[in-house]
Amino acid sequence: MKKLTAFILLIIVMAVVVYAGSPYYSAYQLKNAYDAKDGATIAAAIDYEQVRPSVYRQLTDKFALTMSKYPLVAELGGAPLEQAADSFISQAVAGAVTPDNVKTLINTQGQANTATKELAAAWAIASNQVDLKNLIQDLIIQRGDINAVVKNQIQLVMQKQASELEEHAAQGEDSEPSLSYCGINCFTISGQVKGYPITVEMQRQGFINWQIVDVVLP
Repeated sequence: MKKLTAFILLIIVMAVVVYAGSPYYSAYQLKNAYDAKDGATIAAAIDYEQVRPSVYRQLTDKFALTMSKYPLVAELGGAPLEQAADSFISQAVAGAVTPDNVKTLINTQGQANTATKELAAAWAIASNQVDLKNLIQDLIIQRGDINAVVKNQIQLVMQKQASELEEHAAQGEDSEPSLSYCGINCFTISGQVKGYPITVEMQRQGFINWQIVDVVLP
């Protein structure tokens, strides 16, 4: 009877260890896939239906905060500027947060393609990385032609971001990730990838499987 009890306790302990340690193993697998430029493995670990709207919300919230700091830009551009920016952000997220683009991004270790450049430009626009003096001049020169203004600004920002992405891909450093539980079914991986700070949130799927459900932008 004692042997049976001891055996049952051993099984329980092993189950707890596997259950508690499973996200660390998943993080280890993702790190190995990244180092091996195995984009397919990382792409398959992402829940795009959760990540895509989260990235969109982060960017639109950032843009709204930026506009609140510059009432003159908001006044000159008005609702059409907000709509044009929202449309571009939506398009950029839809194009970049896909299995194919994630595969490409990991396989090339950050070399920028069109989808990635557009997402970087959306982040820059939302995060107040735009030359506002130039933007205001454009708004005045174009006499309210928001589409022309936004198109011009997007091209300028994409050129700048493409250069920065290439520089980071070539010189940016990766840090050792910081791993921690954020709940019984929630786990975060934080660190720097090519010099960019990033936090990935994973969610438990079943007993020991985990899936990426959020990516926190810098």
